[in-house]
Amino acid sequence: MMRKLLLFILCLYPSVLLANVYSLPSNGGRLIGELQTHVVKKGDYFKTIADQYNIGIIELMESNPGVDPFLPKPGSKLVIPTQMLLPDAPRKGIVINLPELRLYYYPDNGREVHVFPVGIGRIGRETPEMVTKIKARIPNPSWTPPASLREEYLLEKGEELPRVVPAGPDNPLGKYAMQLAFGDGSYLIHGTNKDFGIGMRVSAGCIRLNPDDIEWLFHQAKYGDSVQVINQTVKTSSEPDGRKIIEVHSPLSESEEAPRTKVISLNQQMVKFISQSGVDSHKANDALLNQNGIPMVINHDNYGGEYTVSNNE
Repeated sequence: MMRKLLLFILCLYPSVLLANVYSLPSNGGRLIGELQTHVVKKGDYFKTIADQYNIGIIELMESNPGVDPFLPKPGSKLVIPTQMLLPDAPRKGIVINLPELRLYYYPDNGREVHVFPVGIGRIGRETPEMVTKIKARIPNPSWTPPASLREEYLLEKGEELPRVVPAGPDNPLGKYAMQLAFGDGSYLIHGTNKDFGIGMRVSAGCIRLNPDDIEWLFHQAKYGDSVQVINQTVKTSSEPDGRKIIEVHSPLSESEEAPRTKVISLNQQMVKFISQSGVDSHKANDALLNQNGIPMVINHDNYGGEYTVSNNE
């Protein structure tokens, strides 16, 4: 029921997008950006706020647990998660971290990274992890829904999907698509003709971007560019200034009934990181339990204090 209400609200408000571009750390660190705060105005909803900062609605909910996404209290302050650790992946081409619902694009200049919210595969039609490349760039794509999706749609809605949806306003791929050289080539990075689903798990497995974002990315990315789809729930960094930082997102659910916050299994690399001298295990444990997607300093002495936060009235 909550999911249906959320989708209904998302359909009511047009998008106003602002690209998020960050300078790459020149000192070997991974921390980029800064947190912001947003003072809720009357009529604000998580959808309108997420669009204003071009972030995903789920990451906004993660950063502000307990706040009603439909009726946030006017005058209250929300954390805008525009500070993050870069994923542990080569900084080239396109990197998509599924638990974050974010796409990172690294231009060839090696000086910056562009970060966009994305929609990914829903439960039962998960977007797979992959290391691949752009196989084709397709303006004004047509859409050929696979037989399995047509059957699913018929069972759920009692309606038949057409075998081919031509380019145009009724095409769910939007105006631009990039085909990935993975498997049978059925996975795409594409736009949308609807004003919802970005920053959520609603697709049939493809990666979905806002129309303005995919238009920009389509004209930047090239045939053969690297694409990595990863699943990093926990990101860590030992910053050059001595700060030990951890950023934790909720793991991807495997069923509709699974709780949003789940226990995270740590690999050896993560265990080694939080076992370092100077790391406060209690702070690390709090970050692993809260799963709020915000970079947290976990030094014993709280080295670095608070992050810079800018207010947006």
